Amino acid sequence: MAASGKTSALLQTLFWGIFSAMLYFVLYYFEEPILNWSKAGPLAFIVPVCIAFLFSFVHGAFTTYFWDLLGVKAKSIKK
Repeated sequence: MAASGKTSALLQTLFWGIFSAMLYFVLYYFEEPILNWSKAGPLAFIVPVCIAFLFSFVHGAFTTYFWDLLGVKAKSIKK
């Protein structure tokens, strides 16, 4: 990987890692309002589902860039 590629991978890893940490902080800090929104009405189940999808996407992106930065790749199996 070229130097600029490593720099880009590092920046992407830092961005997604910080974004992931911020999401965890916001979830912890605003626990009560989020719980109240999720109990508010007949379609309130959408709130925790959307939060779960957001966490899954952000943490998955961070994990992908993290392992790429370390050089860990999945082994491909050729048949």
